[in-house]
Amino acid sequence: MGRNFGTGQGFTTNHGITMGRWAGIGLVALAALQITACATPEPVNAALPSLYWPMTSQGAQVDAATARDMISAYRARSGLPPLRLDPDLQKLAEAEAAAMAAADRPSRAQNVKNAVERLGFAGAEANLSAGYHTLAEAFSGWRDSPAHNAALLAPQGQRMGIATAYAPGSKYKVYWALLVTR
Repeated sequence: MGRNFGTGQGFTTNHGITMGRWAGIGLVALAALQITACATPEPVNAALPSLYWPMTSQGAQVDAATARDMISAYRARSGLPPLRLDPDLQKLAEAEAAAMAAADRPSRAQNVKNAVERLGFAGAEANLSAGYHTLAEAFSGWRDSPAHNAALLAPQGQRMGIATAYAPGSKYKVYWALLVTR
């Protein structure tokens, strides 16, 4: 995390304490505050918004609701309707992410879209990727890639499922599957 020295707004310590209004406190008091904060460590994820949760450990799961909200807000800026989480698409995304991790390579999006449509979902789109360690990284990467961005902004999109799978021995470490359908 480190320190963030801003534009006269104060700074944030390693423990999330904003020091803007406390600028007059002496260094001894500041050190005491930091020592106290260090005495009661929090789990890593408890201190971070879920879009920054690291997916680089066994059992790590992307916050699907946060992903839905972020993608839906992005879609709204283009005049598109929001997406809703679909439990069946969620299961398919989980299976696809696990399959990619087991194979140690991303799947071909067209193959996955065809398979999802054969299962009865119309207008399937898929973002399949690897190497992004957080939801924020994955979303930024998808938004900056024309093909992935097209899936995020699929005009017919109504439902989604999103999942990650961790592969510790892989050079990519984390595999991502986002499925969007009508």
